[in-house]
Amino acid sequence: MKRYTLFICLITALLLSSCGGRSKVASSSVRGDTIPLRYADNLTLVAYPDYTVATLRNPWDTLKTLHTYILVPKTKVLPESLPEGTIVRTPLTKSVIYSSVHCGLIDKLGAFNSIAGVCDLKYIKLPSIHEACTQGAITDCGDAMNPDMEKIIDLHPDAVLLSPFENSGGYGRVEKLNIPIIECADYMETSALGRAEWMRFYGLLFGTVPEADSLFTEVDSCYQHLKMRAMLSSVSLSVLSELKSGSAWYVPGGRSTMGKLFQDACGRYAFANDTHSGSVPLAFETVFDKAGDADVWIIKYNRDRDMTYNDLQADYIGYTGFKAFKTQNIYSCNTAKVPFYEETPFRPDYLLADLIQILHPEIGDLGGLRYFCKLNTLRTP
Repeated sequence: MKRYTLFICLITALLLSSCGGRSKVASSSVRGDTIPLRYADNLTLVAYPDYTVATLRNPWDTLKTLHTYILVPKTKVLPESLPEGTIVRTPLTKSVIYSSVHCGLIDKLGAFNSIAGVCDLKYIKLPSIHEACTQGAITDCGDAMNPDMEKIIDLHPDAVLLSPFENSGGYGRVEKLNIPIIECADYMETSALGRAEWMRFYGLLFGTVPEADSLFTEVDSCYQHLKMRAMLSSVSLSVLSELKSGSAWYVPGGRSTMGKLFQDACGRYAFANDTHSGSVPLAFETVFDKAGDADVWIIKYNRDRDMTYNDLQADYIGYTGFKAFKTQNIYSCNTAKVPFYEETPFRPDYLLADLIQILHPEIGDLGGLRYFCKLNTLRTP
């Protein structure tokens, strides 16, 4: 029996000793302070004396963790014992960013000089980014789906920020560079304010915590005020959004940030009862049956010139059957000209103000529409 006990102890000791480097678990006597978050469901932040742990819940399987980051200030010696996770030395000062959304936020947080490289430059509607690329201060790393690895390697970035996707199969060669990959899953939050609150995580990453906290406080306050204005309105219009893309029409799920925005704007969203937190691909017939009688239709597109009703009809004749088409009550946003994607994810109060003015036309003191406008009137051939 003694031999058996000794054997078990030996095996246990070997297993514990094999866990080196990042996988060492911090002493249970070290307790962290949870950083309170009001709206974010998929993000948890816990501050310890020498580091902060950011845990990202898997939005596609909420019983699992998508990623755990151990944020250790560069000014401190790396602790010998840390929880399991990806170590990120903060603040980030030389990052590669795959999305225009996060370029816009980092600029707002005052960390613009921390952007070393970007992907999908043609989709970034930020003059400062284009100017910096022209001057060589920021490197254009090509297409996000197939980035220029040599340029990324030459930059020696301290992190790569990208948006994860369900069943993406990984991130290709960039995963082999031993550079921390920050999975920006904020877009999968179940509310607009929940997504916006992720700016506090990015504030920790880029060393702009006071700026991030102050900005979020402003966003939250403005959003709540606007939400109350919508609740006091006596008007209740039904709403449909987006356009058909190929064989599918991707509508915002009822629990998505856009679905929640429609709810907070007190609009009757056709797919409000859907339980998805992302976009849902539906057949045209399904959308038409469910939302063909919607009072208002809100669309986004990316074109050199503004669309008209004739353009919609030319794109797909089925659009002409919608009530909003017939009554010419379609509002559009040309994202080629308007910084919709750069601003709205972290300034949902701006977008809510637009939606309230569209869905409650009697409210006329919110300063006018920022992103949307009435679709150009149908022209006679």
